[in-house]
Amino acid sequence: MTAKVTAFAPAKINLTLHVSGRRADGYHLLDSLVAFADIGDEITAAPSTETSLTVSGPMSEGVPTDASNLVIKAARLLDPNKSASLHLTKTLPPASGIGGGSSDAAATLRALSKLWDVPLPAPQETVSLGADLPVCLRPLAQRMSGIGEELTLLPSLPPCDILLVNPGVHVATPSIFKALTSRDNPPMPQELPAWNSVQELAEWLKIQRNDLEQPAITLAPVIAKVLEALAGTEALFSRMSGSGATCFALFPEASPAIEKAAQEINANNPDWWVQTGKLIHLAETTPG
Repeated sequence: MTAKVTAFAPAKINLTLHVSGRRADGYHLLDSLVAFADIGDEITAAPSTETSLTVSGPMSEGVPTDASNLVIKAARLLDPNKSASLHLTKTLPPASGIGGGSSDAAATLRALSKLWDVPLPAPQETVSLGADLPVCLRPLAQRMSGIGEELTLLPSLPPCDILLVNPGVHVATPSIFKALTSRDNPPMPQELPAWNSVQELAEWLKIQRNDLEQPAITLAPVIAKVLEALAGTEALFSRMSGSGATCFALFPEASPAIEKAAQEINANNPDWWVQTGKLIHLAETTPG
């Protein structure tokens, strides 16, 4: 048996998020272009006689270590009869619209699949843990629709750098959806273009939407300040991710403008979480 397995849990970025309807059971229908950043948490799994979870890292305060954590739920979903000692290094802010908890759970499934030598569940089998679980299970560029269970793998996005900013407020996703004034909005075009450069991607994103952005600003006005700060940089494009409050900005690869932007925003708002990185397309799951 493998002694220890470490899996990366990357931040999930909703480059677009169109709310296109609502089912009779109350679940909203979505159409989203999802990518992942090389900024994230880390899960380490080791053999044990009982399943346990410990947490460390700059965003570990208040993270539960009992069965309410999606990490434990993911382990039990994969195989309720096996056990592991799990450790989560928490870098992403919780409840921030970048899929931190779901990505942690998905990384747990990838790590335990290797540790226990069992197959990963199909993405649709993980939706019981949350609508973001299926897309996070395979952290590649994808089109996510339905309630999150309909996934279409996309060709690689053009290389680009990304700036993530979170103002330190938690916004509850159910509250954001409740504040929606329109739930039947147009989806993305049926055929997505091939973006040959980050400039082409940015121009296309400008004519798409995040339908949760305005409701989130209504409930947490500081999000508008984050977007204003990003708009004042040399970014090609900026928007809120998911249900917020994290916002992102895209820059050309290796542009010095991103570090300048990060430094200025951090200097003006020292309490905000500010991180730079790149969009990635492959899961980083490596043996420890």
